[in-house]
Amino acid sequence: MSDEMIHQEITHALEILGLTLPVTSEDLERAKRVQLYNWTPARYAGLTKNPDQYNQAYQKAEAMTQRIEAAYALLSAVLVPDNADD
Repeated sequence: MSDEMIHQEITHALEILGLTLPVTSEDLERAKRVQLYNWTPARYAGLTKNPDQYNQAYQKAEAMTQRIEAAYALLSAVLVPDNADD
C-alpha cells in the first residue's frame, strides 16, 4: 500500500470519527463511544412504522457501526503510541 493510500485511509478514518490530528487514546475512545451511540441500530426500532424505512435505517446504522469499528482499529494501530513497552 502506498503512502498516499495510507494517508487517505487515515484521513477517512478521522472523518468517520469526527477527529483531527493530533489524536490521543482518550480522544479516540471517546469519539468511538459517541459515534457508536449515535449509530447503534437499536435506536431505529421505534422511529417509523414503515418496515422499508426501518430496514433501510437499520442497514445504514449497521454499516456505519462497521465503519466506526474499522476506523477505530486503523487509528489505534497507526496513530496511538503503544505504551506496553514502558
